[in-house]
Amino acid sequence: MFKNFTQNPKNDIFAGITVSLAMIPEVVAFAFVAQIDPLVALSGAFIIGLITAIFGGRPGLISGAAGAVAVIFVHLISEGHAKGMLFDTPVENMGYFYLLAAVILMGIIQIAAGVFKLGRFVRLIPHPVMMGFVNGLAIVIFLAQVRMFSHKQLEIGADGLKKYIDIPMQGMELYTMLGLVGLTMAIIWLLPKVTSKIPAALTAILVTTGIVVFFNLDVSTVGSYIVEGGGEGLKGEFPTPNLELWQNLPFNLDTLKFILPYAFLAASVGLIESLMTMNLVDELTETRGNGNRECVAQGAGNIVSGLFGGTGGCGMIGQTVININAGGRGRLSGIMMALTLLTFILFTAQYIEQVPIAALVGVMFMMVIETFAWSSFRIIRKIPVADAAVLIIVSAVTVIFDLAIAVFIGVILSALVFAWKNATMIRARKRMQPDGTKTYEIWGPLFFGSIQNFNEKFDVKNDPDNVEIDFVESRVSDHSALEAITNLVNKYEAEGKSIKLKHLSEDCKTLLYKANPKFKDVVIEDIDDPRYYLAADPEKFTKPLSEYNL
Repeated sequence: MFKNFTQNPKNDIFAGITVSLAMIPEVVAFAFVAQIDPLVALSGAFIIGLITAIFGGRPGLISGAAGAVAVIFVHLISEGHAKGMLFDTPVENMGYFYLLAAVILMGIIQIAAGVFKLGRFVRLIPHPVMMGFVNGLAIVIFLAQVRMFSHKQLEIGADGLKKYIDIPMQGMELYTMLGLVGLTMAIIWLLPKVTSKIPAALTAILVTTGIVVFFNLDVSTVGSYIVEGGGEGLKGEFPTPNLELWQNLPFNLDTLKFILPYAFLAASVGLIESLMTMNLVDELTETRGNGNRECVAQGAGNIVSGLFGGTGGCGMIGQTVININAGGRGRLSGIMMALTLLTFILFTAQYIEQVPIAALVGVMFMMVIETFAWSSFRIIRKIPVADAAVLIIVSAVTVIFDLAIAVFIGVILSALVFAWKNATMIRARKRMQPDGTKTYEIWGPLFFGSIQNFNEKFDVKNDPDNVEIDFVESRVSDHSALEAITNLVNKYEAEGKSIKLKHLSEDCKTLLYKANPKFKDVVIEDIDDPRYYLAADPEKFTKPLSEYNL
């Protein structure tokens, strides 16, 4: 459990502190999106971050109350409020209790995914999809930081629902914000060129905060940002089990039917983002994480968060990249992030609230620059057109719609491209044997995508009375391929011609025999199958093995 706890305690500690500072405005912003109390999101970030740091499958990965999950629960919360008003005894803020139940169910689904080892499937995500995901998410994070150059103003609609609108900064306030962001970015860029012993991001935040406090600059801070969004500040208390959940939530089939779609979608999105982030960290650190273990840890974190009144979450690519760039490699960095976040909430809220938003925006801008795969501009003309299209589409869908949708579309497109390419690889070499038998030697994979090309290779009406099909260089891959072989045999037999199949794999022969016993007379049992010489009759090798093309 404590493997890779830390390799460099100093780097892990400072990286964790830096990430916790960058975590606050983003988590609070996501809380506003989901229309929940910021402290609910911060509590969830602490709980999920701590549990996944200790038990997760990827040291250095940072988890918290991410926006990808928060967006999913917006409609659930508003619908839940409405359902609560229809009870015999109306319940205020019922959407919050439905949220907690959905987060718990989300965690159960994620643990099930880990137990059934579904985490391995993230390894099937093609590189263009991964690159598109990284680029799209970098753009999303950049746009989220651009929105920080505005003030939130509360409006109450005709339906009584709260809505926050953004009022852009102007004049000297805007110029001051830009100057502080630029100063933060300059420190992060220049300091590592001078010394690597001081954490650049944390130093930049402290210097920028010091300037704002010393010169008493009127700028947006963490505290003012929370208040503008309807919160009361960072000050809170240690998370404890939420007993109101059990008192107010109706435990029946109607509740399950209501929360299940949201919980399943949130679990899927959370796992995809977490596992994709894990893949990114694997590449950055040249190590390998455990996807199934990460699924279980994410699920456990969400269950505990829901029980203690926190919102759901997952791996956060922005904070993870900040952590990695700051030198955080061990589990201690994630643990430090969670504990520092809790310390801010409990004991040092008045100081953290003075941190200017500009400093955190500067950190996030530098993270965006580090995250974006700039190499994609260089290689996009060198890679296959289909891969380039997948990269661009995944990036665009991530920005316009959602991460999960983008990954699903990317994987489907990549699979279709792969199927198309393999479909064109099927070949048939024809030759006549001395006895007049026509032999078709099949090359390439036979599967649903290549069946049409396969069927076009044969001339059933004009072929001689004896036909032989040799599959030694082919692989029968699926049920569609078996059906194609069956139909071909039937066509030849309908013309009164003899057809034989040879060098089929054992599993293919077994399936054909099950489909129709007559294939026992059609398939030639390959006692001289060149693929099986070593296993069947080692004495057929009269030369050294190195001289055979195996």
